[in-house]
Amino acid sequence: MSRSPSFSVKPEHILKPDPDSLQRWVVAFCVIRFDLEQGQLIEECYPPGCLTHDEELEVAFSSFPDSVSQHQNRSSIHDCIFFFRIQRQENVAQSEITENDDQEPSLKSTLNQVIKRTGYNDDGRGFKYLYGYVFNRQRHDERLKRGGEQKSVVILSHSPYSSVFRPLLQIMGPLFFDIGTKALEHIAACVSLWPAPVPGKQMELPIGNATLKAYLPPAHSLPVEDGISFEESASSVAPFLPNNQSVPQGLFHDSDLFGTFRGILLQLWVLWELLLIGEPILVIAPTPPQCCEAVAGLVSLVAPLLCSIDFRPYFTIHDPEFAQLNSLQEGDIFPPMVLGVTNLFFLKALRNIPHIVSVGTAAPNSNRAAISSRSSTGRITGRPEAFGFQQLSLKKFSPSSLLNAVKLRRDGPLCLMTEHKEAIWSTYNATTKPDTSILNRLIDAGMSPRVEESMSVVNNEILRRHFLELTTNFLAPLGPYFRVTTPSERSSPFVDPPPLPPFNADEFLASLSSRGVGKFLAKRMRSNWLDLYRRFIKGHNFLPWFRRRRAVAELEQYRLWKHARIKTNIQPFVAKMSELEIVDSFNCIERHLLGEIELQQLGRASEDSVMACEKLKSDLQAVFNVLPIDMQQLLLLSPERAALLQEIKK
Repeated sequence: MSRSPSFSVKPEHILKPDPDSLQRWVVAFCVIRFDLEQGQLIEECYPPGCLTHDEELEVAFSSFPDSVSQHQNRSSIHDCIFFFRIQRQENVAQSEITENDDQEPSLKSTLNQVIKRTGYNDDGRGFKYLYGYVFNRQRHDERLKRGGEQKSVVILSHSPYSSVFRPLLQIMGPLFFDIGTKALEHIAACVSLWPAPVPGKQMELPIGNATLKAYLPPAHSLPVEDGISFEESASSVAPFLPNNQSVPQGLFHDSDLFGTFRGILLQLWVLWELLLIGEPILVIAPTPPQCCEAVAGLVSLVAPLLCSIDFRPYFTIHDPEFAQLNSLQEGDIFPPMVLGVTNLFFLKALRNIPHIVSVGTAAPNSNRAAISSRSSTGRITGRPEAFGFQQLSLKKFSPSSLLNAVKLRRDGPLCLMTEHKEAIWSTYNATTKPDTSILNRLIDAGMSPRVEESMSVVNNEILRRHFLELTTNFLAPLGPYFRVTTPSERSSPFVDPPPLPPFNADEFLASLSSRGVGKFLAKRMRSNWLDLYRRFIKGHNFLPWFRRRRAVAELEQYRLWKHARIKTNIQPFVAKMSELEIVDSFNCIERHLLGEIELQQLGRASEDSVMACEKLKSDLQAVFNVLPIDMQQLLLLSPERAALLQEIKK
């Protein structure tokens, strides 16, 4: 979306931003200038004081393209948009997942347990990562030192809402360079008037005389540090068979898969597996926009799986984690993360990273030449001049492409130091076979930019639909572990619901091996498909996703049983119960009542909480009244219980 020519700021129309409302979307707006003597400097930060000194430095360094990656043309103005992700330096909430905890979460006090796992923090300081969306402008002017200047306008947010912040930057960036710092306060005032974000829904967000229409990623794809509680995500659990294809099923659903990986499309299935099992990947591109688009595209490949490994769309040597990664010795295991870089120094500094992907096209006048050697393998290839996917087959090799593949494998990724190529360097043997029927459906748009853009939309939908089906079918065998139960018409809902089926990796793999993987995957995977499940379970994406889905299922089951208690008359069930069953029901009702009261005190209660409390109080008193006197006296020995029952009588 481009800024409308009539978009203007009238002083009398400028509203004062509301800081609390602004924080729902944006942490801060920054303007950063590259100074020849002092380096990157934050000129403006609105609202002030929301970043630590270290965070300010990291944001400043991440907001400019590496000089190595820049075009050498002499056009007067060059604009680009990209984004980065950095780790917050303090007050980071503990992750919901403890890696060394192999036990299933207890169902005792289910609702409170689930809510505590979210790590939710209303003041926003519990967030683990900060996303920066950058509008960078390079202005060439021979009258200035070094022949030009650079400035970046940055939107900082805790949320990966690229579908919102990219078009917002297309308005805000040019507006800032038109009217200066007044643009920050004006945009902040507009954003503070926006409704609260609703994950998985299309939002209409007014900005001046324009309106941004964008789908937000669904709650199940957002990390818990983004403030998404399980109350919100329970109704948005990743579906196994998505019905509405226009609704996003994961992060960065707007990324350009086709355009970014156009030269190595056959390797998307390898990349999908690497992301699925959480392998470390280094992504190299000539420019930050190409680089961050590639990382976003990789993360989007595994939707609707929650991507739990660290990913950095634009990573620089100034990132605090670079020193740790650079210190890894030969044989050390590289941490699971996806790093997007433009500086070729990383090829030498991060030699231990096992998988390297090179994408994008270098500018004709850049210091890295681009080649376009066409290869049907896709593993070691340059950008094709035209497609003709009907001829794209795994069984067809040309002598020239084979020689190119051998040469690039021999030279390794360091060959990128002299000329840019789109290629993958990895020793990983994929289980999933490339689906050439999908590739044959893709449309080659030729050289017309307008036609190519529209065809890219179609191609992206084809690719995204395929990988969504691939991932959901891969996860489908785990569905029974999230299957909730509801009380039958003749059974009492005034007891604790049965626990979800326990998970044991060895038993799951043995069962899956005996019954098979299903027709969809059987046609697309080699005979060693069970090894992929084994790697996935041991990888870094499985446990966070599994426990997140498990906790959401527990909460959904809690809701269903609570609704049944509200609707069910307890008297007929009590009449048929033994004394022991009545005591058990009393204890169960008491626990749920105390849980609802606690939620009300915390301000986290659901809409039907008041109704549920009144019903539970009535049921608790009814059950207590039918107990023998000696049992009543025994229960009243607890001062808290006695006070609760006394309050109910009143």
